[in-house]
Amino acid sequence: MGSKTLTRADLTEAVFNAVGLSRNESAQMVEDILEELCAALTRGETVKLSSFGTFQVRQKSERVGRNPKTGDEVPIAPRRVLVFRPSHVLKAQINGGPVPNGDDED
Repeated sequence: MGSKTLTRADLTEAVFNAVGLSRNESAQMVEDILEELCAALTRGETVKLSSFGTFQVRQKSERVGRNPKTGDEVPIAPRRVLVFRPSHVLKAQINGGPVPNGDDED
């Protein structure tokens, strides 16, 4: 398993090769898509990409944590966290299994 990281530049190059837009237009398209995803998540909306997965912002309540080194109790402030739930299709592709037909409600 390689340790390659997919970057914005890689996405831009993929759009450039697949769609045939200029490199600048491809870069702008990638930026626009990422900005819209971020804006929707910031507003608390769920982002579902069919056959890929669902991004969702969840509210975590305040809770008491413990410092593992000292054992002291420390309050953990309430916060919003981003969660990603992959679709069945993506899970199957990652694991090399058959890709399920039908809808991917994840």
